Amino acid sequence: MVMVPYNLTYYISDLTQLVNEGYISMNRIDDAVTRILRVKFMMGLFEKPFADLSYINYLGAEEHKILAREAVRKSLVLLKNGEVTGQPLLPLNKTVSKIIVAEIIVAGSHAYDIGRQCGGWTITWQGSNGTTTTGTSVLQAIKSTVSPNSQVVYEAYPQQGFAASQGADFAIVVVGEPPYAETQGDNLDLTIPESGIPTIQNICAEVKCLVVLISGRPLVVEPYIPLMDAFVAAWLPGSEGTGVTDVIFGDYDFQGTLARTWFKNVEQLPMNVGDNNYDPLFPFEFGLKMYTASSSGSGRLQRRLLGMCYWLLLLAVQIII
Repeated sequence: MVMVPYNLTYYISDLTQLVNEGYISMNRIDDAVTRILRVKFMMGLFEKPFADLSYINYLGAEEHKILAREAVRKSLVLLKNGEVTGQPLLPLNKTVSKIIVAEIIVAGSHAYDIGRQCGGWTITWQGSNGTTTTGTSVLQAIKSTVSPNSQVVYEAYPQQGFAASQGADFAIVVVGEPPYAETQGDNLDLTIPESGIPTIQNICAEVKCLVVLISGRPLVVEPYIPLMDAFVAAWLPGSEGTGVTDVIFGDYDFQGTLARTWFKNVEQLPMNVGDNNYDPLFPFEFGLKMYTASSSGSGRLQRRLLGMCYWLLLLAVQIII
């Protein structure tokens, strides 16, 4: 598959050279071409090579937003909900007098930035910050969720002492990574970028705090977990920030569990279930709930059966092709 469709000459010249030098046989190319042409014929792409443009105005329809919001709700993973004054912090109270929404970004904002919620491969290759598409930011979702009598105080880069001076009931700290795709996302230390860490330290040391991490992967958070009263991995929630508030304010319970092991530090990587020194921060399939028993292992059999069905279906398709 060519990932640079606007510059095919590199691919053609390199492949031609590899064939001429005997590294790739024509039989291998014929096999690959036959497979993809068969799929295209089966899909009718030669009879109807272009999409039906009449559906353009249907993109982003209300039912699409509802489905995207549901996907966010079901993908959130609750990793900590420690007790505060005898009670877990989550679900948050919608009717408190004052809420601090503290967010941090490398350039811009995660709590108030649709582009950073969506990540890479959104609209453009690397994605972008700002209003790249229509949607609802986490900050907007919070404001529309809480009681009209609740005051939401937003600060992009809170300094030490800010939270204490506000007298808020709790804080929602939204930190994360900038959008990236492919090698631009390579990171040898996998830390929360730039001022995300001081934001956690400045806010969570002074007020009860929920930390929401927006990222496409686990990051190093172990040193800061003791500061957090609650911690949620939101991954890349996309355009529907309301999916986050649906859960953290208690309208729905958490359903997500980790699809991969969450490491303590990068020195542990690679880390897989069954390793002799398997000592993760959060194990594979870990995930807490607010209203029922923790689900770190529940549903495991069902997911594995679904996985087996997927691979059997994939094998059947390959045999047919």
